[in-house]
Amino acid sequence: MERFLTQILNMVMRKLMHRGINAGIDHLSRRGKTPQQMTPEEREQARKARDLAQKAQKAARLTRRF
Repeated sequence: MERFLTQILNMVMRKLMHRGINAGIDHLSRRGKTPQQMTPEEREQARKARDLAQKAQKAARLTRRF
């Protein structure tokens, strides 16, 4: 029973960490502005920054496998 609870807790913590990391990356890519305050060029740059961060996360996951 204790192992089951530990697994559930780990799953919840992993989801919360993932959500927090993504929120932080999004906030940093927008430089603290809301999308309404951004120019179209800034929105495009923020989108590219998010895409780059996602690629970096995938690369980090791949390197941990080896």
